[in-house]
Amino acid sequence: MSHKSTLKERVVIGLSGGVDSAVSAWLLKQQGYEVIGLFMKNWEDDDDDEYCSTRQDWIDAVSVADLIGIDIEAVNFAAEYKDRVFAEFLREYSAGRTPNPDVLCNAEIKFKAFLDHAMALGAERIATGHYARVRQVNGEYQLLKGLDPSKDQSYFLHRLNQEQLSRTLFPLGEKLKTEVRDIALNLQLPVAQKKDSTGICFIGERPFREFLNRYLPTKPGPIKDDQGAVLGEHMGLAFYTYGQRRGLGIGGVKGRQRPDGTSDAWYVARKDLAQNTLYVVEGADHPWLYQQELQAEQASWIAGKAPALGQYQAKLRYRQRDTACQLVSTSNNEGFDLSFTEPQWAVTPGQSAVLYDGPVCLGGGIIS
Repeated sequence: MSHKSTLKERVVIGLSGGVDSAVSAWLLKQQGYEVIGLFMKNWEDDDDDEYCSTRQDWIDAVSVADLIGIDIEAVNFAAEYKDRVFAEFLREYSAGRTPNPDVLCNAEIKFKAFLDHAMALGAERIATGHYARVRQVNGEYQLLKGLDPSKDQSYFLHRLNQEQLSRTLFPLGEKLKTEVRDIALNLQLPVAQKKDSTGICFIGERPFREFLNRYLPTKPGPIKDDQGAVLGEHMGLAFYTYGQRRGLGIGGVKGRQRPDGTSDAWYVARKDLAQNTLYVVEGADHPWLYQQELQAEQASWIAGKAPALGQYQAKLRYRQRDTACQLVSTSNNEGFDLSFTEPQWAVTPGQSAVLYDGPVCLGGGIIS
């Protein structure tokens, strides 16, 4: 009997201190892998403050590793994070777009810096607690949606490539979130009841505008309606996103009133960077808020090449239902154009447009 077959395959899993990665680690151990936990520290600017849960997350990750019986180490990717994710995030905001840092973080940190580190530890593969699946078809790796439709995270993973997918395990891909919680409760994992973290990966739950204000200058300018009338002043185009209706600072301005004295809410509909002007419109059904087509840039295709033109489904933001679309054109993998069967609301430059063929995630790009 060869020596190799008695050695367990080594898998390094990202342990975040949450319930999903904890259960993933336990499942891998049950499947016979040699599991090592890695806790990533990606942000250090204001670690001691009320919104940053890093310390508690580390304590939770260590106690999980202890209970499951695996080794854990902490690794600091804060420098890479600042260079590759945060700098890009600020550039996009400065340009008036609204980026998705979780997509960037997966592409640049979890499946690059983390993958490299894991390989240096002698791992064959890495694993994460994402709700997604990988399958191999004729030698090609495909990324599939997780089976729990309310938790599927393939949207955030659409920039992964063949090499990365070939080395990645998603133990929760076939599971429902409720099952994951049940497993954690049965194992009496210390994080069984811990609530899921929301908020942007590095910002946590803190007030977003206040956070952004620390890094981006305010550059006030006019807020106008669709007729060009000035309604107020914005604090800088970077601080607003398409479809936003709260925090516009024009609450006292009444628009066209209905016979009963009520009027519609104002929504952010356009940004004019050249004129530093923010345009708002009344009512969620205003035509300025709808688009029948979009252009995307920085395309990234999981197969390594663009799919054939034709009918697909797209997601334009994480929580959105898939919407029928046509892939109209692609340019040397640099970008693509989509048109929609039904007009789409508040299509936001900087967000990711992700393309699906049923359960298969094909890749996507940045809405330009």
